[in-house]
Amino acid sequence: MTDQQRREGIAKALEAVGARIDQACAAAGRPRSEVRLVAVTKTFPATDAALLTDLGQTDLAENRDQEAGAKVAEVRRLRPEARPRWHMVGRLQRNKARSVVRWADEVQSVDSIRLAGALAKALRAAHEAGERSGPLDVLMQASLDDDPSRGGCPLPRLGELADHIAGLDGLRLRGLMAVAPLGADPAEAFARLAGAAGDLRRDHPGAVELSAGMSGDLEAAIAHGSTCVRVGTALLGARGLASP
Repeated sequence: MTDQQRREGIAKALEAVGARIDQACAAAGRPRSEVRLVAVTKTFPATDAALLTDLGQTDLAENRDQEAGAKVAEVRRLRPEARPRWHMVGRLQRNKARSVVRWADEVQSVDSIRLAGALAKALRAAHEAGERSGPLDVLMQASLDDDPSRGGCPLPRLGELADHIAGLDGLRLRGLMAVAPLGADPAEAFARLAGAAGDLRRDHPGAVELSAGMSGDLEAAIAHGSTCVRVGTALLGARGLASP
């Protein structure tokens, strides 16, 4: 596949996903401006991420720090004029916090007090070293299936975690993120998530983001208040066929 063919394919997919978001917002009676698209570029090359920026996509996401750091640097080299906003959306170990704060504008997968503390500590060190400036936006990952292998904070403990994050210097609590349970009705799961998001906003008015919905279930997520859909496969193709 030539570079031009790849560009045309991504442009067509971006248009199709945009149309799905438009239709979902219309069906839910919501303004289109309420929902952001985050393109998940994990396992795909930096050239694909660069093409997305060429096409006007401003939010990009990765789920593994080992892959992301080099990719962010390569996109910066390929498109020095572009300023994409990078999101960490995968499970994050505390020992990767120092690396992540060097490249991520937002971490969407904070699910424990210990991880929040590690990010705050890493952020202070990055500021002191001149590696970044400004706060780190964070979303709490909520567990909708209580499966520890998939990450996430149980819904009853979100309030405690939110209060802790709000008290940490440098972290800015922006809202919630979640993944629908495997093999379950996403609409039911996202309805429960919407209730948790409402409780969070009551106590933390700045936590307005709700990151939910992916390639297969973004319509259900938007119907239940998602403000951020994370789409990879529908934009870039099946990951098993992608270049590393």
